[in-house]
Amino acid sequence: MNFTLYIAKRYVRSKSTQNAVNIINFITFLVIVIGSAALFIVLSAFAGLKTFSLSFTESFDPQLKALPVAGKTFTLSPEQEERLHNIEGLAFYSKELEEKVSLEHKGKNHIAYIKGIDSNYRKVTGVDSVLFYGNWIINESQVVVGAGITNILGLTVNEFLSPLQIYAFKPGKGSISQQSISSLYNQLPVVVSDVYGVEADLDNKYVFADLRLTQALLEKDSLEVSGINFKTDDGVEPSSVRSEIQAILGSGIELKNRQQLNSTLYKMLNTENVATYLIFTLVLIIALFNVVGAIIMMILDKQQNSKTLYSLGTTIKELQRIYFLQGVLVTGFGGLIGVLIGVLIVWSQLAFGWLRITPSLAYPVKFEFINITIVLATILVLGIIASKIASSRINKKLIEA
Repeated sequence: MNFTLYIAKRYVRSKSTQNAVNIINFITFLVIVIGSAALFIVLSAFAGLKTFSLSFTESFDPQLKALPVAGKTFTLSPEQEERLHNIEGLAFYSKELEEKVSLEHKGKNHIAYIKGIDSNYRKVTGVDSVLFYGNWIINESQVVVGAGITNILGLTVNEFLSPLQIYAFKPGKGSISQQSISSLYNQLPVVVSDVYGVEADLDNKYVFADLRLTQALLEKDSLEVSGINFKTDDGVEPSSVRSEIQAILGSGIELKNRQQLNSTLYKMLNTENVATYLIFTLVLIIALFNVVGAIIMMILDKQQNSKTLYSLGTTIKELQRIYFLQGVLVTGFGGLIGVLIGVLIVWSQLAFGWLRITPSLAYPVKFEFINITIVLATILVLGIIASKIASSRINKKLIEA
């Protein structure tokens, strides 16, 4: 066994004759354990929050979505549809047409978006998971709306005697003042068949309606759509079919994955995660000053031992390495125990949900092996720096004093 490592391990296990030094060493070790456990728990909590937040958008966002580069709509020809059907690895695609409309019910008004969809929409998204009643009925007279819209307009499900009125401006040119109000828009009475609930902004935004009905309301051609949603077969990455889809749809269409569709949300979550990591790393840096102090105290406490080793032929560099390795062993061992404690706490939260946001919703956490690597790497790097600073205090003058 390496001589310096052997002595360092002996120093880690041995107790000082001075009780104050033992207390300082214990506190230092405890700070490392608590700091590493806290960092792992916080990273796991943010990973859980990220997954929880993105689960809302995944209810509506497909794996891939085709959008026009310019304008609001584009045309999908029957020939293009036939070619899309023949793409290997592509399970389903769903056409949609989206436009801003005005909603009215019993004198109450709200601006929202009508999203005309075809029968495949539920196959390419997770919208079924956010329905209140599970009665997804969309036809020429029934629609699905968000919970926010129902609250704003006072809507109820299957209210046939008092339907929801949808108003969409007609396309055209000319002065509005020269036309009658009724000629400016198309009106469509519909009944709510179900309600979805995700989060406030989305709940206030959409009315899901039949695609052909929406095309007629907006006076669009039957081939005209504003987007196409794609879902691949199980085990097939969206990137593997992306180039084929792009070749079929042409350069006037851009394809976006979920991350690109929600780029602002992803950037915000990633920024928060990095900021939190840096804050806790700063706390660890401050805490690891204790390691510097503890090693210096150990150097002073073991001064006679160091003199003996020096007299036996141990060099100053070897003595420095002994105390350097001692600091690395303390921080590494403390970091490992801290991570194990953190893993147990995260596992207990996943298993039992003892910390809750609401009575029915446990605080989201996510166990990721990468977080273990990040915490241990952070602790070891900071421990190496702290140990190097402390062990550099050993010199010939100190030994011969």
